Amino acid sequence: MKVAVFSTQSYDRVYLDAANQGQHEFHYFEPHLNEETWAIAKGYEGICVFVNDRVTGDVIEKLHAEGLRIIALRCAGFNNVDLSKAKELGIPVVRVPAYSPHAVAEHAVALILTLNRKTHKAYNRVREGNFALNRLEGFDIYGKTVGVIGTGKIGQVFCRIMKGFGTKVIAYDKYPSEEMKVEGVTYVDLSTLFQTAEIISLHCPLNEETYHLLNAEAFDMMQMGTMLINTSRGGLVDTHAAIQALKHKKLGYLGIDVYEQEEKLFFKDLSETIINDDTIARLMSFPNVLITAHQAFFTQHALRQIAETTVNNLADFESEKLLPNAVG
Repeated sequence: MKVAVFSTQSYDRVYLDAANQGQHEFHYFEPHLNEETWAIAKGYEGICVFVNDRVTGDVIEKLHAEGLRIIALRCAGFNNVDLSKAKELGIPVVRVPAYSPHAVAEHAVALILTLNRKTHKAYNRVREGNFALNRLEGFDIYGKTVGVIGTGKIGQVFCRIMKGFGTKVIAYDKYPSEEMKVEGVTYVDLSTLFQTAEIISLHCPLNEETYHLLNAEAFDMMQMGTMLINTSRGGLVDTHAAIQALKHKKLGYLGIDVYEQEEKLFFKDLSETIINDDTIARLMSFPNVLITAHQAFFTQHALRQIAETTVNNLADFESEKLLPNAVG
């Protein structure tokens, strides 16, 4: 099958080619797929897209007219695809539902530890010959109450890690996990979680219900100095409300691996350019904000799993097999 792979980085080629072994004809393109770039995929039976590609109804309709038969996501989320249009045109959408929940959960913990113990600042100080400890004090995570929003595969791994730190873990999920309950996680409503948790970590999908789940009202309910971690999707957090919460010290720490407008920034080297996004510039100006650029998934194990699952999804479609990873 001839497949156009969008948002390609060098590592995508390495892992996809290793998994593919010549099964499919991959053509790699660096640009994101959107309303302006769709024509690149004319004549391709399949498209392979990532988190910041915009597979709108118009894009799907145009590519369907040019022979598109399948949309393969090399990620778990699918909020960037018009599923109703794909269904209407009979185009299956397949994804990678689980590559390495440990990778994302562990990165969330890394953000917590870095923000708390300020290891990034200590590293820079020591390199400059400054061995003072002033302003590097943190707190014991042991005994803290950690709120987890979303207890799917990633959320469950995160819960277990935080239980290992000796924390009290409370969670919110529309569909509570009986397994997590047995392991000592207490499910509460969102209001209780916002009011009680000293550290909050987001592990839920982005959809109409969860868009700006963390908004001004949610921040108002939190304790002073709450730590918020987001390794899921940028749209879960109202960034402007978060900035206000930081200014008023409701948020004492903010660690994000995702950002609402990340498609204009992430996965690019902009070190020699002027960044015109005033919102992220404001976030970066806070000493208690830590931003990584959609790095949480980025482990060798996860990249291998993503590539292998993507290749297998396409092979199943070509062989007219059941598609276990089809969305919907």
